[in-house]
Amino acid sequence: MTFIATPQSMTFDAPLPLQSGALIRGYDLTYETYGQLNAERSNAVLICHALNASHHVAGVYEGQARSEGWWDNMVGPGKPVDTNRFFVIGVNNLGSCFGSTGPMHVNPDTGRVYGADFPVVTVEDWVNAQARLLDALGIEQLAAVMGGSLGGMQALSWTLQYPERVRHAVVVASAPNLSAENIAFNEVARRAIVTDPDFHGGHFYQHGVVPARGLRIARMIGHITYLSDDVMNAKFGRELREAVADNGSGYKFSTQDIEFQIESYLRYQGDKFSQYFDANTYLLITRALDYFDPARAFGGDLTQALARTRAKFLLVSFSTDWRFSPARSREIVKALLENRRDVSYAEIDAPHGHDAFLLEDERYMGVVCSYFESFSGETR
Repeated sequence: MTFIATPQSMTFDAPLPLQSGALIRGYDLTYETYGQLNAERSNAVLICHALNASHHVAGVYEGQARSEGWWDNMVGPGKPVDTNRFFVIGVNNLGSCFGSTGPMHVNPDTGRVYGADFPVVTVEDWVNAQARLLDALGIEQLAAVMGGSLGGMQALSWTLQYPERVRHAVVVASAPNLSAENIAFNEVARRAIVTDPDFHGGHFYQHGVVPARGLRIARMIGHITYLSDDVMNAKFGRELREAVADNGSGYKFSTQDIEFQIESYLRYQGDKFSQYFDANTYLLITRALDYFDPARAFGGDLTQALARTRAKFLLVSFSTDWRFSPARSREIVKALLENRRDVSYAEIDAPHGHDAFLLEDERYMGVVCSYFESFSGETR
């Protein structure tokens, strides 16, 4: 069952101090809500988004075809996060390019578009901004905070920054920090963008261009890491495009043409991404991923870092997710158990790689559904 979603926006005049030491003021946050807040204001669930997602978590936009929210299979009436029971909130993060204030907006201090001058933002900054939005909505405590990938990092950070404001945290396909390999993938993608001649040091807006070539490559790199080898082999294998002429060998022997189906697919994904995503936003969000490391302030001791948590936890990982492997989720589980926290953990044997957290696996959906049902009638 689907429903009509309506984006909303809220302006914040008070400056938001950032971890970098900078301030941002006069900013907007775009968000959507689904379901009804109960009289006790105890049934709110915050959904945190990953790199290229947004506040549009569920439902469709009226009159727009193919406008389903990015987690529409998870959130809605009768779905695992049931909006007949919960009041669900999706927020577009600062620095993103889907409504909230970001690099393409005007800096009120200069009267010019931010561009590359938009301040560096972190996961912790996003959580602080989300907390201000909840304050404005009159929500003192969340029934749950939930997210996958980078969204899972935000959910974990919520339990550290505002431990008394979160009763449950659902962390899916995430990690306590990025591995060196993950940081390396992000850096290669960033270099593709900043070395695009149309990037202009991040001030490409005033030149009327988009660093589309860099964005295409960045997306292609990212997409490879989101899929498992099994899925790519099953979906594409070594299949050639129908347009490839058969000269006896099956190849055209070209260094330029697209011959394999996987090449065609990646180029399609890259082209599509370059048409809707902002290059400066990509740089900002991947940096936020790189910086997240709550154990850093504790000498790398994750158990000590998570001692501040008070919430109950559900963690979910996927067997073929090599970008955010199950071992990384188990690190969080171990640290929480060492702090004697209430933790549930599910490791789903699924072939889809990192993208599995967005897909409708029956076992995965069942785990999340059961967990939310376990506290649906709970009050603070």
